[in-house]
Amino acid sequence: MPLPPGMLLCLGMLLMTAGGVVALCVGLPNQSAPLFGVGLFLGLGGVGLLVSGLCLAMKNLQVAVPGHFLLHPRTGTRFSPQQALAIQRRLDRIRREMSTDSVSRRPEPEPSLPSTPPPWTMEPPPSYDTVMNSQERGEQL
Repeated sequence: MPLPPGMLLCLGMLLMTAGGVVALCVGLPNQSAPLFGVGLFLGLGGVGLLVSGLCLAMKNLQVAVPGHFLLHPRTGTRFSPQQALAIQRRLDRIRREMSTDSVSRRPEPEPSLPSTPPPWTMEPPPSYDTVMNSQERGEQL
């Protein structure tokens, strides 16, 4: 009888923690290779259980979010004959529309730039001396 994913996750975290404590807190300070090996073995077993629990949880996850197809569980690729025919007709219609759109529309040529710029219609800016004199007069008032 397989364990539920929640039990695998808890057991995996427990074994990882126990393995880390045994390997790092008991095996390394005492220079004990057998204890370090046991801790490493427990930790790796915990990682394996944690990964298998996550895989089972993700496989059984039923997401009912409308929208993107990645948010829905996989249902397989088998369609009834009516569905397969309807899908094929729809795809053929879309392909025909796309091919007629690409043939019927020609790219518009870009308008050529004029050889000379348009004539200047604004008056020229005042000279530097004129601006400086007007500012000096404004400051004196």
